Amino acid sequence: MKNETYTISIYTENNLGLLNRISAILLKRHINIESLTVSDSEIEHVSRFIIVVNTSKEQIKKIIGQIEKQIEVIKAYYHTNSQSIYLQSALFKVKSSLLFDKRQIQNIIKKSNAQIITVSREFFVIEKSGRREEIEKLYNALLPYGIMQFVRSGRISVTKNEMKISELLIKQLN
Repeated sequence: MKNETYTISIYTENNLGLLNRISAILLKRHINIESLTVSDSEIEHVSRFIIVVNTSKEQIKKIIGQIEKQIEVIKAYYHTNSQSIYLQSALFKVKSSLLFDKRQIQNIIKKSNAQIITVSREFFVIEKSGRREEIEKLYNALLPYGIMQFVRSGRISVTKNEMKISELLIKQLN
């Protein structure tokens, strides 16, 4: 069966140890976590995990089943890239002298639709949000000039179709 990139969305109570158990479910199946983000969700007191994995459809269905067996998990979903709207953010720290000495840096920043978010005597910081490929393109363009620091967030994602998680919670409460 063909592997594909899937985004797993898990709505959960925020309890200690859940991330470890979810990681173990993936580890048992030898599936690497490509990206992981945990945040508040649209529902008060409910957290949302966004996990990106590369696996088969057969495996992702089994993984979702295992994740939903965890007591704290309210509901888990999986989506393909075409079913989601997603992006990542990245920060690049670069020497300040390059900003003024190398006109190419300014052109690279402008062309990539990135923003300079802070400037000091020693360095400036560029922020870029977008798809992983866009961030990698900016990274590769800045690399010859020297990147002092680089960090990229995990994927954040919403689905194109409604997941109806709020309706599910209301039914469970009644």
